[in-house]
Amino acid sequence: MSEIGSQSAARPVPAPGAAGAESAAEAWDLVTVPVRQGLEAVDILRRTGAPAVGPVVHDGTCDTLGFLVPPGTAAAWDVPGSACTRTSGRGLRLPELPEPAGGAPRPAGWLLPPGDTDPVTDPVVLREALGEAARLIEAADGCR
Repeated sequence: MSEIGSQSAARPVPAPGAAGAESAAEAWDLVTVPVRQGLEAVDILRRTGAPAVGPVVHDGTCDTLGFLVPPGTAAAWDVPGSACTRTSGRGLRLPELPEPAGGAPRPAGWLLPPGDTDPVTDPVVLREALGEAARLIEAADGCR
């Protein structure tokens, strides 16, 4: 298993709350969404100048993206098609997943690493961005 932040496709970065990750929150929850919706949401957040876009992690096969959000978010998270995991500041471990061709496992890594972003993403702003992303995807898929 690979701890989020222990490895990255681009560069190794410390896990949130670890020494050297000064900008990361000590405790956080993780909202996970399908990669397509997550990438749209990241684009929306950055394009609209959202007040806080925190670290974003991808799984080893890039099927999902995870947004670090403030602790306690999981208790009230109810966005369809997503999940929010409570970590209690202990970090979160994701399994290394095999390559599609059966090669070596690929660890999770950072799309937006700690230190390059705000400590966490505002869950209210994330909820709005995920809703807009879902509507954009639905509209695009309806045009086929």
